[in-house]
This record gives sequence, structure tokens and C-alpha cells, in this order.
Amino acid sequence: MPSKQIDNSEYDDIMDIDFPLVLMVATAVTGIIAAADKLWLGKRRAQQSSHFDETVKEPFIIEQSKSFFPVLALVFVLRSFVAEPFQIPSGSMEPGLVKGDFILVSKFHYGLRMPVFGNELVSIGMPERGDVMVFFPPDDPRYFIKRVVGLPGDEIVYRNRQLTINGKEVATEELGGVPVYNPVRYLAQETLGEHDADIQWVRARDMRTSAEVIWAGPEGQWTVPEGHYFMMGDNRGNSADSRSWGFVPERNIVGKATAVWMHWESWTDIPSFDRNRWMN
Repeated sequence: MPSKQIDNSEYDDIMDIDFPLVLMVATAVTGIIAAADKLWLGKRRAQQSSHFDETVKEPFIIEQSKSFFPVLALVFVLRSFVAEPFQIPSGSMEPGLVKGDFILVSKFHYGLRMPVFGNELVSIGMPERGDVMVFFPPDDPRYFIKRVVGLPGDEIVYRNRQLTINGKEVATEELGGVPVYNPVRYLAQETLGEHDADIQWVRARDMRTSAEVIWAGPEGQWTVPEGHYFMMGDNRGNSADSRSWGFVPERNIVGKATAVWMHWESWTDIPSFDRNRWMN
């Protein structure tokens, strides 16, 4: 079961291959061929073999379809309704998730959805504030991963690095700069619902004044419409999220990130399991 990369930032691209669609089509085609052989084509070959007194060889396409269909069907069911692996390709969810992390995404946590089409088949649960969620942004076929900040009906304000939800400032504990002697990253911890989120901002140069500032990222005020969610990256100054492209409709939800199970940044590195953990 291949791991897909998730686009985290406006500076990173991923492959545009629609793997769920490819897998669904491959499963359907091999299944139809295997069923046709069992119900009709196999019997026809048996009759031909009896008539000509020699075994009629099974065509290559039928042989391969019968071999691959059980595997494809199993993968299709597992990745569509149980869990799916993804790889983080950028730093917009730092410091919690870093480039090269492999995460496991629960596909049933928010309800069972029809593969490719996204319509809900069975309702199980809804996203909660603070969840780390994989989804498709509006009008974008790429997978993104961000944190759920705003629920349907919420009033969101983000200014001067302070997040306010429904008129109440989100509790934020500043943890200082890293490295201490010359900080380039500034860390903090937010309490979002039942989740404690580690977040960061980076030091950047203001193009207008040439002065170095703590870059907070896009600021503003938003009202989350019904059936939609407001998503933000934990790396607030380097994340393309709802502040830029708007709200995520419920039908675009893919699943909830539940665990980091491996870190492997590139083929030249050795896979590491030191970062393995269940996610908050």
C-alpha cells in the first residue's frame, strides 16, 4: 500500500496522480474479468479443451486479473474504509510534524465515505477542534494536512499571533526561541478543545522595512459556514491554509491523523522510528 505525500505549504507540490481513482478502476476491471472467467469464459475454455482433446491455455490478461484482484480488493477496502499511510513533504505542521514523517490516517474516524466521490455512507463522528485532519482544499485535488481550528458557525480572529474563537482568546503559552542565543523559530503551545497544539513562528525579513520580524502569517477575521471547517497549519508563518484559500467542506474530509509510524526524509537516509508516537 503506497504512501502518498500531503501538500502542507504553498511552496510544495505533490504528484497529481489520483491514486484512489486508479485503484478503484483497477479493482473493478480485474474483478469483472475474474468474474466473467468464472461464470462464462472458463466454462467455454473447458468445452473447447474437451472438443479438441487438448488444454486451451488461459489468456494472460485473465491469469493476471485473477491473481491481482484479491490483492487489489483487499488494499481497496483497507485504504478506503480503515486506514491509509501518508508522507509529510514540507514544514507547515512543524514543530509537531516534520518533513519526512510517515503518518497513519484513520479513514473511519469521521464516518465511512465512498471512495473517490466522498459522499458519507455511515456517520460515525465529526471533526473536533484541535484534530489533525487530512482533506482536500476547495477546488484543489491535492491532499493537505492541517489542524481543525474552526467548527461550523465559529467566529475566528487571528491577529498579532493571537487566535481568538467566538470572542475568547485561545490559551497560548509561549515557550521561547530556538536556538536561545539567536532564535530563528519561536515556539508556543495552544490549547484547542481537548488538544494541546505545539505551534511555531519563524523569523523573517519584512520586505517593506528590511527589518527582521517574527512572521505571523496571514491575519484576519472569518465566520465558518455550516458544513465547513477552518484549518490552520501549526507553522503559522509558513502554511497555506484556510487563511488563504477558505473553508473546507465536509465532503472533502479524508480522515484523522492518528500516529507517526516512521521518519524517512529521502532515499539517501536511513529510516528512523525514533519519532513514532500516537498523535494528540
